[in-house]
Amino acid sequence: MAVQSSLSAPLGPAACEKDAKALQFIEEMTKNADSVQEKVLAEILSRNAETEYLQRFKLKGSTHRDTFKSKIPVITYENLQPEIQRIANGDRSAILSAHPISEFLTSSGTSAGERKLMPTIQEELDRRQLLYSLLMPVMNLYVPDLDKGKGLYFLFVKSETKTPGGLPARPVLTSYYKSDKFKTRPFDPYMVYTSPNEAILCADSFQSMYTQMLCGLYQQKEVLRVGAVFASGLLRAIRFLQLNWQQLVHDIATGTLNPKITDPSVRDSVSSHILNPNPELAEFITNQCSGENWEGIIARIWPNTKYLDVIVTGAMAQYIPTLDYYSGGLPLACTMYASSECYFGLNLKPMCKPSEVSYTIMPNMAYFEFLPHEPSSGLSRNSPPRLVDLADLEIGKEYELVITTYAGLCRYRVGDILRVTGFHNSAPQFHFVRRKNVLLSIDSDKTDEAELQKAVENASELLREFNTSVVEYTSYADTKTIPGHYVIYWELLGKDPGNAPSREVLNQCCLAMEESLNSVYRQGRVADNSIGALEIRVVKSGTFEELMDYAISRGASINQYKVPRCVNFTPIMELLDSRVLSAHFSPAVPHWTPERRR
Repeated sequence: MAVQSSLSAPLGPAACEKDAKALQFIEEMTKNADSVQEKVLAEILSRNAETEYLQRFKLKGSTHRDTFKSKIPVITYENLQPEIQRIANGDRSAILSAHPISEFLTSSGTSAGERKLMPTIQEELDRRQLLYSLLMPVMNLYVPDLDKGKGLYFLFVKSETKTPGGLPARPVLTSYYKSDKFKTRPFDPYMVYTSPNEAILCADSFQSMYTQMLCGLYQQKEVLRVGAVFASGLLRAIRFLQLNWQQLVHDIATGTLNPKITDPSVRDSVSSHILNPNPELAEFITNQCSGENWEGIIARIWPNTKYLDVIVTGAMAQYIPTLDYYSGGLPLACTMYASSECYFGLNLKPMCKPSEVSYTIMPNMAYFEFLPHEPSSGLSRNSPPRLVDLADLEIGKEYELVITTYAGLCRYRVGDILRVTGFHNSAPQFHFVRRKNVLLSIDSDKTDEAELQKAVENASELLREFNTSVVEYTSYADTKTIPGHYVIYWELLGKDPGNAPSREVLNQCCLAMEESLNSVYRQGRVADNSIGALEIRVVKSGTFEELMDYAISRGASINQYKVPRCVNFTPIMELLDSRVLSAHFSPAVPHWTPERRR
């Protein structure tokens, strides 16, 4: 059974009466997690009882948890694809949900295939808005006076598409930003942005980024927090500033707006809010940006910034050293956990170290089940998975998240692996471990995202004495060679060009990565000769920026884009290979002994 804490410290004291209500809501939901979950499942099953999907499994209107578990199968996206395609093609019957499907939310998508279409209903906006409304009341417990200034957030929309049946298909954040929940949100002194809505809602990524950066520079002394959705998005903004600061300074000095900003609503909103000549500010920004040293640039330009609000868990963790470099070591706050399928929960200690981030699942968001993640258990493929309820999880164990949503996803495997770190009242708290999918495999080896990231981190330690770091990476399994081998693309940031790492050092980085990989991989290298020496290809600065631009040109969302940690799409690999500066191979085999074989 779960090891539940009945001694969770209450949240508080609240910064204001509105915050007190939000914190009280969190307490109520987490104290009664199991009963809330039971109620949520009953609501979902009752309202969707007549849907084609539930009737297929002869639930007969039952809302009982045990009946649901015994009759409804655990599924993946591929199992649901025929139903989703029918809805996308215009079938308006109650297939998955009794409420009309209002739109599809697109997953971020990778080089591996088409983006997934997640059906949603109108009222899901209310649930997402509810979770957003809890974030600042929690943050206010740890950072005072956030109502005394503004947030500089780089937020973007993607031009939406339509399915053959006429439904919008767009990323979840585009859906939210385009909704009245965001556009006509009531004034909240704790949630004031430097960017006008028109800049955020501009579909042209250059115009949107330029005007958001310009507004942030104009109001630099008022900025108390700087953020983006993912860490990669904030670093993209800093790169944009490096490339465009001179034009931005010109606009600030003269009180004019770059003629490349052609969207009338954006021009009007920016002009009416901030465009007054400010030569003193222009000179200040010039002094900060004109030198080669960009260390601490965020804290220097926005000196009152108290923290960065970005996701740095999972695949984003590798950006932490670069963020520390550009921010001068400002705290990194990870506030919430969400996906296209469902919004899950929030971080009740948002100012903790990134390595200690745990998210508390809010039991009112959906019905949650958990598949114990035991890769070595050897369970029969024919054995039905035994899922665990939210309130019955065990601290220290890992689980794959399975959700049942109001929009009609039933026992859907999200693919996220989570580790239980504790409980707040009776609600479990999770550390995000990784996506379930394996990244690399040549033979019987299987390397996942977390393992690859750890290997990169370990190898990059060899670069530290040269003031060099890995700012971006991806990989692929090269099976054209015999035997096949792992290829890792590195983009490096060197703070001292006169002291760059030598070829020998980079060769040693290859070996350090191999030493960090699992015993099956090392056995393949040492004993079986089924895997060739790992290769690192160093690419030119800015290569991964080009990779992102390419992905966006093919329909990826600038908000949700994450560098794929493994690539196999030929145009992407050709782009990477055309930017290679040098190639390096492991000079020896890693350590492996038969005693470690399992």
